[in-house]
Amino acid sequence: MLIPQDIDEEAVKALVDTKILKPQRGEKKQLVNLAIKNARVSLEQKFNLLEKSVEKTQGAIENLGRLLQIPTPVRIESFDNSNIMGTSPVSAMVVFVNGKPSKKDYRKYKIKTVVGPDDYASMREVIRRRYGRVQREGLTPPDLIVIDGGQGQVNIAKQVIQEELGLDIPIAGLQKNDKHQTHELLFGDPLEVVELSRNSQEFFLLQRIQDEVHRFAITFHRQLRSKNSFSSQLDGIEGLGPKRKQNLMKHFKSLTKIKEASVDEIVEVGVPRVVAEAVQRKLNPQEEVELAQVAEPLKELE
Repeated sequence: MLIPQDIDEEAVKALVDTKILKPQRGEKKQLVNLAIKNARVSLEQKFNLLEKSVEKTQGAIENLGRLLQIPTPVRIESFDNSNIMGTSPVSAMVVFVNGKPSKKDYRKYKIKTVVGPDDYASMREVIRRRYGRVQREGLTPPDLIVIDGGQGQVNIAKQVIQEELGLDIPIAGLQKNDKHQTHELLFGDPLEVVELSRNSQEFFLLQRIQDEVHRFAITFHRQLRSKNSFSSQLDGIEGLGPKRKQNLMKHFKSLTKIKEASVDEIVEVGVPRVVAEAVQRKLNPQEEVELAQVAEPLKELE
């Protein structure tokens, strides 16, 4: 390995198990100099890109603030609901600080008070829960709330924030087009479409926020539906409580794997044999029918 003169040779030897050389002149010295030059250029390009990225995100939130005529929205909180025909309704919140996602601040919400597919009522519940807590616990409020939805959802959020909780937080809406793409920014009182260039950094920021909150909400919804489906198929089996269900899922990872498992394999997870047999009967009822059909002719032969 070739290293420059100003590098500690002993420190390098402690890190790598190979021969170390410090060339003084000639071709090897030129190679070291070229490597140093390339490293400096590479670092400079990386720092320039980072600087431009910071400038872009900072510029995006500053432009967004000017566009909406509000202080620069350093902290943006965005909400989206997810349900299919009203089953396992959930909502999710993502947070962007200085134009970048702050994942430690993301939150998931199971909808508790709404029956059926009622997007407005779900939005009312989650906004009330989130900002009621912000009030009670003295949490940092956002500079801007972005609702993934149209006029109805935004007006619901405004009612809760302004009329119920007495908070003064700007609220905007992001509507999608028929292709489910970010289309229009709604803001003001009354709500109006805010003209926004599709090539602007602020549009790209809003698009990223909308995509992220939708991804987060739908991922949570799928997880919840999968969990509920798993539980419902194992409900009613005597001796199989929540803890054993959890252990089965943790070990086999999916309902399909449990269906394919033998009774002995299920017993190995800590489930009593009689319960393991009941699990197999519940998950594979067709096999029970086939066994009964085979057993019937055998009885006649006897």
